[in-house]
Amino acid sequence: MSNLIITQGDITTFSGDAIVNAANPSLLGGGGVDGAIHRAAGPELVKECATLGGCETGNAKITKGYNLKAKFVIHTVGPIYSSKHSDECKLLLESCYKKSLELAEQNNCKSIAFPLISAGVYGYPKKEALEVAIDMIRNYGKNLEVQIILFDKEICKIAQKNFKDYWK
Repeated sequence: MSNLIITQGDITTFSGDAIVNAANPSLLGGGGVDGAIHRAAGPELVKECATLGGCETGNAKITKGYNLKAKFVIHTVGPIYSSKHSDECKLLLESCYKKSLELAEQNNCKSIAFPLISAGVYGYPKKEALEVAIDMIRNYGKNLEVQIILFDKEICKIAQKNFKDYWK
């Protein structure tokens, strides 16, 4: 049994140790998955995030989950994609997954759910973003049960076609 599955759904309903938030550098909420997580977690989340001093691209920080079913939220800031700087973007995206997985393990998490980082308004090519996610989870998430929870139907079709072994 693989420790990684890809599925369609709403990450805010994940019942496990941690969910990852595709955050902006302020960590104070925004659109997409970031806004959904902040709304579901409640106002205490933004209060705790305000004490963290933001987060640099490629890094990650952890907070409590508050009203979520997950104990923790790991906030990571993905790169805004630029084809001129695609190598740098890939390194930053890889760092998002690695740092998030390290924080999960440091906080004794056994299960974690990721959205597809940077593949929404940050414009990272969807198939390539999935490849990075899978590679980093396979390399650094061996001790965790990991789900990639996709909301976008287009990304789900890409996952079903290209990553059948992980699709559930």
